[in-house]
Amino acid sequence: MNETNVMNGTPPAVPNENNLRRINMEYFVIAIVFLAVIGLSPDDVKSFGALSAIPSIFLLAFIFYTKRVLEGLTLASLLGFLMAGKLNFFSEVNTTLTTVLTDGNTQWLFIVCGLMGSIIALVERSGGAEAFGRWVAKRAKTRKSTLLWTWILGVMIFIDDYLNSLTVGACMAPITDKHKVSREKLAYIVDSTAAPVCVLIPISTWAVYIGSLLEQAGAAAEGEGVKFFIKTIPFNFYGWIAALIVPLVILGIIPLFGPMKKAEKRAREEGILAPPGSEKIDIHGNDSYDIPDNPKIFNFFLPIIFLVASTIYFDVDMQAGVIATVGFMFLLYIPQGLLSPEGFFDACVTGIKQMLFPLLMVVLAFTFGAMNEKIGFLSFAIDSAKQIMTPQLLPLVIFVVLGITEFIMGLSWGMYAIAVPIVIPLSQAMGVNLFMAVGAICSAGVWGSHICFYSDATILSSAASGCDNYRHAVTQMPYGFLGALLTGIMFLCAGYMAV
Repeated sequence: MNETNVMNGTPPAVPNENNLRRINMEYFVIAIVFLAVIGLSPDDVKSFGALSAIPSIFLLAFIFYTKRVLEGLTLASLLGFLMAGKLNFFSEVNTTLTTVLTDGNTQWLFIVCGLMGSIIALVERSGGAEAFGRWVAKRAKTRKSTLLWTWILGVMIFIDDYLNSLTVGACMAPITDKHKVSREKLAYIVDSTAAPVCVLIPISTWAVYIGSLLEQAGAAAEGEGVKFFIKTIPFNFYGWIAALIVPLVILGIIPLFGPMKKAEKRAREEGILAPPGSEKIDIHGNDSYDIPDNPKIFNFFLPIIFLVASTIYFDVDMQAGVIATVGFMFLLYIPQGLLSPEGFFDACVTGIKQMLFPLLMVVLAFTFGAMNEKIGFLSFAIDSAKQIMTPQLLPLVIFVVLGITEFIMGLSWGMYAIAVPIVIPLSQAMGVNLFMAVGAICSAGVWGSHICFYSDATILSSAASGCDNYRHAVTQMPYGFLGALLTGIMFLCAGYMAV
């Protein structure tokens, strides 16, 4: 008898001869595309121009056709490296991978997300997650109230988008499952209260990072970057809109439409909560463990409160916060007899292992973004946009062009690092309100990441919610475009009113 997927109730797909022939034909076509692009690419990277968009176009076409993100990122990155290095492409791949894996941001990501996986596993094994589920169940007796609690919890955990996504998704998935909420809808709510909320809060990792970029670009004096960032918050239109659309969707004021409507119908009528393929990225795992008979709610809230407080205490340093929190949980759980020291460290290792696939996806996304920087895609996009810029249209153009670029590159912080030094002097030269211009950059990064199939936000929200990241992006995308439309109108109006 074939095994059945627990989350979607369907047996695993068995490849047949026709499927294998189709797959072989796909990769034959891909090989021809690679050879054609290599032959057409100029030897000088600076002269790529519009050709720099080819790997991104290939990636999006591959993902929409095959629904396979991991392979798409790998092949699109290889295509870009072949364009840049031709027959010397292996050296390009090796150098870039080494750079990505030794970069401080990647190391930070592995430490923070790996230990967040440990924290989630420890909260589950201590019974804290079970106690939280019972606590919420007493207060949220309906589907809508449960989803509103998910939104409220997401808004409250504002210190970092990774912390938000991993905590809220992992804790609320078992609770929303009882009300037959599709994992796609849970992932949408989780993702929409992560980066969109963090970009509105002055004591978040986003505020610290963007503030440092503003200081480096000369827009703010040393030590004044966060103060400058605070003045951009009213202009972070997409963050406000994306966060506020969620309760309107939950309450039915904005109706379900598109793929999300189909996902919810599947969950309600068929009881299939997660789309096929979700088990690969789900960080919950299938290992069994005993939960204490009388779980305590403080074993859930105390670690979360300590994590937020310690992160703020260490100058909004998430890495220091998660390390301190693991130590705090050892002192909290071991004396209660909830876990033995050996069991504690076993749970830590299990949590890290469950984060490996999402982290692999993020590293591939980082590599794809680094390849795009190498062939000059972002510079090409900004240079092309300059041709239609006027003082009145600049905020709108910044939002649209950088948002689309972020959607393609999938790296909001990486895009910020490149875009801020370019947009700041351009805005000063054109006499545009700097706070509005930076607000447009922030909004663009959040929007592009929000609708991207392979952004770190999409991957981690999918992993925590137990939802295939392709299906999460597809179901969230219509609401992302709705938010972008409203944001574009606001930037257009603000641009004409301010100049």
